[in-house]
Amino acid sequence: MPTLRELLAARLRDALAASGHDAARADVSQAGDVRFGDYQANAAMVLAKEKKANPRELAGEILSHIDVSGLAAKPELAGAGFINFRLENSFLSEALSHLAADSRLGVDVVARPRKILVDFSSPNVAKPMHVGHIRSTILGDCLVRVARFLGHEVIADNHIGDWGTQFGKVIYGWKHFLDRDALGKNAITELVRLYREVTRLEETDDVIKRTAREELVKLQAGDPENLAIWKETVELSWGEFQKLYDLLDIRFDERLGESAYNDALAPLCATLERQGIATTSEGALCIFFPGIPTLEDKPAIIRKSDGGFLYATTDLATIDYRIAHWHPEAIWYVVGSPQALHFQQIFAAAKMMGVECDLKHIAFGSILGEDRKIMKTRSGENVGLSEVLHEAIERARRVIAARADALSPDEAESTAHLIGLGAVKYAELSQNRLTDYVFSWDKLLSFEGNTAPYLQNAYVRIRSIFRRAEEPANASAPILLNEPAERALGLKLLQYAETIPVMLEELRPNILANYLYELANTYHSFYEACPVIKADPASRASRLLLSDMTARTLSHGLGLLGIGCPDRM
Repeated sequence: MPTLRELLAARLRDALAASGHDAARADVSQAGDVRFGDYQANAAMVLAKEKKANPRELAGEILSHIDVSGLAAKPELAGAGFINFRLENSFLSEALSHLAADSRLGVDVVARPRKILVDFSSPNVAKPMHVGHIRSTILGDCLVRVARFLGHEVIADNHIGDWGTQFGKVIYGWKHFLDRDALGKNAITELVRLYREVTRLEETDDVIKRTAREELVKLQAGDPENLAIWKETVELSWGEFQKLYDLLDIRFDERLGESAYNDALAPLCATLERQGIATTSEGALCIFFPGIPTLEDKPAIIRKSDGGFLYATTDLATIDYRIAHWHPEAIWYVVGSPQALHFQQIFAAAKMMGVECDLKHIAFGSILGEDRKIMKTRSGENVGLSEVLHEAIERARRVIAARADALSPDEAESTAHLIGLGAVKYAELSQNRLTDYVFSWDKLLSFEGNTAPYLQNAYVRIRSIFRRAEEPANASAPILLNEPAERALGLKLLQYAETIPVMLEELRPNILANYLYELANTYHSFYEACPVIKADPASRASRLLLSDMTARTLSHGLGLLGIGCPDRM
């Protein structure tokens, strides 16, 4: 069903055309102040600026042609030329009745679905995932969920770092210092220990340093023993990563690492050189970008003077593979802002290679500790992701123990997982992804303010109403909007359908998070002003239905963020 915004925009578009103006200017947005209406349009002000006309006179002319009968009251002119719309209660009631029976809560699939490959998470083999992986992993998963819900075909791709100089040290350590029991208990911890031990020994022993490098050369040359060790290292590491992905309820369709493209790097360089896209400069093979001001003095090196390849080479080979294998219309890279220059170079190079796929870097900022510095342990290392997630669950256990004594042990444990993991996810997704944010345990686990526990608790409170009422919502009950709080809640519920597409269009999950927070607040005001169970029969049925729709929307919206809702807390 069309959204409220789309319906009003269509009426405005007809009015602009009828008055001889550009109908493409028919943009309508939610009103910033409900005292002046539900929606507003600034088309007159935009057109007036273009035509050097009086915006209020132009708005009056548009108003004389606009017909919103059956949808809204007569639009009003305000300020310098705003056109304000206030929807009719009868229309809202009818729209809400349709919404109550809609399993998609009014959200239509897109008119033209695309095939989108989303590259996210990307941990490095033989290293633990750390707090820095939160943003890419959780942002990427959310975008995958929302894009699929809107009807796009999505490939979730984990491009793991499984090739590089560190493997010479790991293989040497494996052959000389491996503790099999420790490897079985926690593979990554043991692999990190081997790497650090060899690094320490190299500082004083040139023979070990040279031998570790030789192990790397043997691996790159295809030595069977070293390849077997490397493969086991990759699988053991993935097993540890998978435990975290299972905990977070995240799935991937593809998990090829850098090594999968190793054999394609030399042929790719030869092709680019033959086509004149890459040229040799000071012994290195580079791609220059004349005509692109931001890149004119920043060539992409794809083969070093010593013959080694770089991330740029691998990423271009990866694009070649993805286009040939998956045929995506778009590839999204959910990677931190510091890699912005790298992706500008890669995308420009891909275009020179004839790639027409829509390549997009979905950048994000850093997670800071409460000292406003990058989160580190006391020893200066990155905080492990596993430690963060299990700490969140443990803290949630303590919160639940202090709040609820009616939960069974199993229910308390599952609820702790939902609250703790939901809190970590929401702390990430409720932020503007381009900004840095402070990771605060007290704030993210609070039951007050814009947090996951607050929203989950709002859902739980609504479900408790139905337990007390001892009856389900009647989806065919007439929806009454006699009270301002009822109307405000109904309007907010109808706006879910226009929130989801905008969130994906702008690639900002915080738009959805903020909507859900506003919905919970709106419901709280409704509940305070409008008795549900003790209301007269008609109002009770209507308010139970509004409550049920709110619970469904909270649960569905949080689900798109990758967050579950417990039945009780």
